[in-house]
Amino acid sequence: MGLKQAQVLILLLTAASMAAVGMADKKISATQRWNFGFNYTDWFAKHQNNNTGSGPNKIIVGGSAKWQFGFNYTDWAMKNGPFYLNDTLVFKYDPPVDNSSHPHSVYLFTNFWSFLNCDLTRARQLADPTQGGGEGFEFRLTRWQPYFFACGESNGVHCNQGLMKFAVMPLFRRWHG
Repeated sequence: MGLKQAQVLILLLTAASMAAVGMADKKISATQRWNFGFNYTDWFAKHQNNNTGSGPNKIIVGGSAKWQFGFNYTDWAMKNGPFYLNDTLVFKYDPPVDNSSHPHSVYLFTNFWSFLNCDLTRARQLADPTQGGGEGFEFRLTRWQPYFFACGESNGVHCNQGLMKFAVMPLFRRWHG
């Protein structure tokens, strides 16, 4: 029971942290001072770059940069969100062709701390180095929970130093009546 409550608390803290980071550059007027940033509806209008349809979207992770070493995916996720339930993330990367190429993969972390530290011991491999070619590897956001993604190659070097990690908290899509 205690573990379940701790998980709910971590989920709430993660969601609040992501919301706070997303609204950090907001200019607050004197009349908005007591809103605490939770009623900032203009944020959604400014952040609908590739996620504007009324139904689920397919989003290529990294856009034209795809899934590669040295690209800041946390920054990309902040600029291209929000993401919604049932959206599909597409991870595209070149499969290794020889021993000199640097392969990539996709891992899903089970918790925030493992994600922060790029600790792959409990992470689940979603896609191996060969699955990113062609149409790429697709992952659908089916649950309202934080998702923590990273490249697991080179014992976490791609995650740590290569900036190949990001978090997504899918939102509920608004129903239009």
